Amino acid sequence: MDKARPKHAWMRETYQKSLEKMPERPLAHKTLSDIAPEPLYTPEDLKDFNYHEKLGYPGEYPYTRGVYGSMYRSKLWTMRMFAGFGSAEQTNERFKKLLDAGQHGLSTAFDLPTLMGYDSDHPLSRGEVGKCGVAVSSLADMEILFQGINLEEVTTSMTINSPANAIWAMYLAAAWKKGYSWEKLGGTIQNDILKEFIAQKEFIFPPEPSVKLVIDTFEWGPKNTPKWNFISVSGYHIREAGSTAVQELAFTLADGLEYVDYSLKRGLDIDEFAPRISFFFNAHNDFFEEIAKFRAARRIWAREMKERYRAKNPASWMLRTHAQTAGVSLTAQQPLTNISRVAIQALAAVLGGTNSLHTDAHDEALALPTEESAKIALRTQQIIAYETGVTHTADPLAGSYYVEWLTDEMEKQALAVIDEIRRMGGVVKAIDQGYFLREIADASYQYQREVERKERIIVGVNEFRDEGLEVPIQLIDPTVERTQSERLAKVRRERDPKKVKDALAGLEKAAKLGQNTMPHFVDCALAYATLGEMMDTLRAVYGVYQEPVLV
Repeated sequence: MDKARPKHAWMRETYQKSLEKMPERPLAHKTLSDIAPEPLYTPEDLKDFNYHEKLGYPGEYPYTRGVYGSMYRSKLWTMRMFAGFGSAEQTNERFKKLLDAGQHGLSTAFDLPTLMGYDSDHPLSRGEVGKCGVAVSSLADMEILFQGINLEEVTTSMTINSPANAIWAMYLAAAWKKGYSWEKLGGTIQNDILKEFIAQKEFIFPPEPSVKLVIDTFEWGPKNTPKWNFISVSGYHIREAGSTAVQELAFTLADGLEYVDYSLKRGLDIDEFAPRISFFFNAHNDFFEEIAKFRAARRIWAREMKERYRAKNPASWMLRTHAQTAGVSLTAQQPLTNISRVAIQALAAVLGGTNSLHTDAHDEALALPTEESAKIALRTQQIIAYETGVTHTADPLAGSYYVEWLTDEMEKQALAVIDEIRRMGGVVKAIDQGYFLREIADASYQYQREVERKERIIVGVNEFRDEGLEVPIQLIDPTVERTQSERLAKVRRERDPKKVKDALAGLEKAAKLGQNTMPHFVDCALAYATLGEMMDTLRAVYGVYQEPVLV
């Protein structure tokens, strides 16, 4: 065999002859980001590849191969299953069962009224209380939610954005009342308002004051809760809205860099706040593209923080990320096939070097997970961790011609998008121009057309269809809404009205004067001011955002 034979000769002499006998399948031979891989990758595709510049070693700049030197040989990713439904009592019970089943950390889902900053007894909350997560309207709910759980021994993630300051304050107040030290508390508050304007649309205030509230946590957090991640810059919801993997990568990092810019404008020290910035990515169906996405994300963030922003602390260069399997990929048809999808997506996240992981339950296209389906999802992670051998070595796919080429390609395309956003004046200006809405809509439309034309096969949806199997689903007891209203009424009767009035007045004054609001949110939480009261105070100061209609 001629070892020097070039790739194009193989293409002509072997590949083309193979096609004459077996033509390529009439499917989309391209990734979900519309990247068209070649039939084969060889060293020729990595001619200028520099190992130390592109990869380096795990735990060292540019962190392509992982942010910790020993990676999973020393510590597995945190198995953090997303949970929350109904009342605080019901979710507390689910938390304890997940911990007993071997889960490492807690991840809290809140219902729609809470996400939108309304109390459970508000007229707009009717019919939604406890439906897509747990209802939390005051410190009383938060105390019940984590009752009997040692908050210094678990890390807690909370998926909340517009009312993030208030919900975080309630958590800290609950911990303080139990005697826990804030310095020992570990966890993450999502607190990524920019992605709400881009994708999820659960915003309350206009972009500028919304970002100001986020930066309040950047300023206050390191001094008071040094182990807490006060933001999880989230590409997950961007992907769920229909973006490609490249768009998810680019938009998420652009959001993170925008927060850095706003923090520096306030005069904050980058090496004080940057080490507590965390990220949250989707783990979708395109196996190798997802692996490449995680690797490219770490490399881009490290270079931006070190070279553009001149951060000196290596912890500021490290992109630490949570991942969740793709809820949007789950099918209501043949729901048990989702177990296979989730396993493959989770494996991609692990091979990509995620630091924590949630695996979706197979019934989530139909309803909130049952206790059994949530346990199967957790067991999926445990099988990957303990039975597959993928934890034996860091970044086991490094050196794959295809993986390295694809990582480079995703980095190149993502940087081009980030540069385009910068030319528009940054993320907030791009939101105002409707850029993200148009880009995601176009990508989503293209994907849907490919599915309809069967250029992309979705098992059980546009091919291999059958009756499927019915699975039991989780239903929310409608009495939760009444119970929540009764608890709120009790809180309002028993609290000190003067303390509530003074705390809300302090919050209003801080907002009007542009001061840091976090100390006042804590005061409000301790006074048992409700979530709705805190958000209404800020609505009166900042106003309510109405998304413009684009034509």
